[in-house]
Amino acid sequence: MTTSHYLILITVTFLTLTPSSRATVPTTTTDTFINPPPLDFTASPPSSHDAFAPTSIFEPILANLGYQELSMAVPSLSDDSAFATWNGPTTLFAPTDASIRSCGSCSVVRLLREHIVPGLFSHEYLKKLAFGTKIETMDPGRCITVTSSNDVNNVTRIYVGGVEITRPDLFNNGLVVVHGLQGYVAPLSPFSCNVERMTSLSFPIQVDNRQNVMANQAQQGGGHQSVQYPSYVMRLMLRDAMLRLRNSGFSILALAMKLKSVELMSLQNMTVFALDDVSIFAGSHTYVNNVRFHIVPNRLLAISDLEKLSSGTLLPTLEAGQSLMVTTTGGGFTPMRINYVRIKVPDVMRNLKIVVHSIYLPFPHLHPSAVTFDAGEAAGASGGGDVAPHLEQKNLVNVTALATGSCVKDQANGSCGVAPSVVTAHPEVKPIVVRTEHQGL
Repeated sequence: MTTSHYLILITVTFLTLTPSSRATVPTTTTDTFINPPPLDFTASPPSSHDAFAPTSIFEPILANLGYQELSMAVPSLSDDSAFATWNGPTTLFAPTDASIRSCGSCSVVRLLREHIVPGLFSHEYLKKLAFGTKIETMDPGRCITVTSSNDVNNVTRIYVGGVEITRPDLFNNGLVVVHGLQGYVAPLSPFSCNVERMTSLSFPIQVDNRQNVMANQAQQGGGHQSVQYPSYVMRLMLRDAMLRLRNSGFSILALAMKLKSVELMSLQNMTVFALDDVSIFAGSHTYVNNVRFHIVPNRLLAISDLEKLSSGTLLPTLEAGQSLMVTTTGGGFTPMRINYVRIKVPDVMRNLKIVVHSIYLPFPHLHPSAVTFDAGEAAGASGGGDVAPHLEQKNLVNVTALATGSCVKDQANGSCGVAPSVVTAHPEVKPIVVRTEHQGL
C-alpha cells in the first residue's frame, strides 16, 4: 500500500469519527444542566410561622378526618388578618360535609372562621365551663355559646351554638384540637358577643342595662368587646403569652404576668416593654420592681403603630399617674426611643390581645414638669403643629436617676439619649418616687 493510500485511509477514518465524537459533547453538557433542577436551589425554606399557620395545619388534618368541605376552604384563610396575627393553639368545631352542603346559602369560609376559636378546648375542659359561656371566634366580634346537659345515664353532653359535639377530641396534638359536630352552627350575629348570658337555649326572660353599657362603650371608642367574654379571652391570651415568653428568654416577665393575672385579665389588650432574663440578671434589677410602669393598658401597639407616633406622645401605664413619652420617632434608619431608651427587638411576642417589645434598659421616670414642658413647648415651637422631632435634645429635660445609674448619651447598649450635662435639677419640683409594687409589679 502506497503512501497516498495511507493518507486517504486516515482522512476517511477522521471524517467518520468526528461526528460521533461531537455528538457525545451535547449529551454530557445536557446532563450537567438537567441534574439537579435549578428550582431545588432557589426554593426558600418555609418559615416557622408558615409551618404552624392554620392554613398549613388544618388542611391535611381535616382531609384525613374526612372533612373535605372544610379542608378545601382552609387556604382561603391565608389572607385573613386574624389568622395572620394568631398562630397559637386553636380549636375547631367541625361540621360534617353533609351538613354544610345542606345550607346552600352558607359561605363555607365564613362557617370555618366562626367554628374556630383561639386556645385549646378539650372535651373535658369544655365540661368545666359555666353554662352559657361565650367564646370569641376567629371572626372578630362573633361568639359561640357553650352549653351542656346530662342525659338519663348522667352523661354530660356539650353543645356549641346549640349543636351537639358528637365526636369529641377527634384530634389533639397539643396545638390543634378538632371536635366533630352533629350539624353546623348557624351564621353568627354581630351581636352574638353582647347578648345576655342565657340559662337556656331560649331568649332570656330578664334584660338589664348591659347592652346600653356596650353602646356607651362603643360611642367612647371602647370597641365591640362585651361585658361577659373579654376576661375569658384575655386569660387565654395571657396563658399563651406566658408560655411563649418563657420559651423566648423572658421567664421573669412571664412570672410577673402570672402573679398579676387577675388585674391583667380586666384589660381589653395591652402593650408590654420587656427586658430579657439576661439583661435583668446583668444589672437591670429595677425592672422587677417597675413592671407596671412598662405596661400600656388597653392599647395594642405593634412596632408599625409605634412608629406612627410623634415625639412627645404620652402613653399611659398601669402605674397610677405615670406615663411614658415618645422621645424619638422611629422609621428609616432612626431607632425609636421611649423615655430615651431604644427598642431592642420589636414584636418579640404578639397574639390577639398582647404585644411585647424588648428594650435595652428599664425606662427611667421623667419629672412631671419635663413631660409637660416637652409636650407643650415643643408643640409651640413648631407653630402648634407636630411636636418637634429634636425633643430629646432639649436642655430642660429632667431625668430621675435610678439605682442603675444616670443617663449617658448614646451608649452602645441603647441606654438614655441625654448627656449628663443636660440633666439639671429643679428644687421646686419634687422628684418622682419609684414605688415598689407587691410581688414585683
